Amino acid sequence: MHYIMLIYEPSEQFDERRRPTEDTAHWGAWRAYHQSLLDAGIYQGGGPLERPDTTATTIRVRGGERQVQDGPYADTKEQLGGFILLELPTLDAALAWASRCPAAEYGAVEVRPLADLTRIFGPRHGGPVRG
Repeated sequence: MHYIMLIYEPSEQFDERRRPTEDTAHWGAWRAYHQSLLDAGIYQGGGPLERPDTTATTIRVRGGERQVQDGPYADTKEQLGGFILLELPTLDAALAWASRCPAAEYGAVEVRPLADLTRIFGPRHGGPVRG
């Protein structure tokens, strides 16, 4: 089963990403976590997102008219900072890996199973995103 971990971070964490990659306080934990996902053979893809307050654009279509809003949809203390796609046998396994994610210490990690699209589009729908 495929699970996605949606990683929510406070705005100051987006600033931390700009620090040199040699900074072991921030990047060391992420490198170790990423390597453990690879070593376990469960990593399917993922990536960080750019800062939402300066790069996000939200689109809505109402009554056939496109509405464009600069910035993220919600103005909250934590913003979606990235995602990780994993292949695991159970939700409990996904929750165990999410609790090891560095962002769980300073933000939040939401875990959701991916919907099975084969019942809608058939067995050749393309499967989950690979990264």
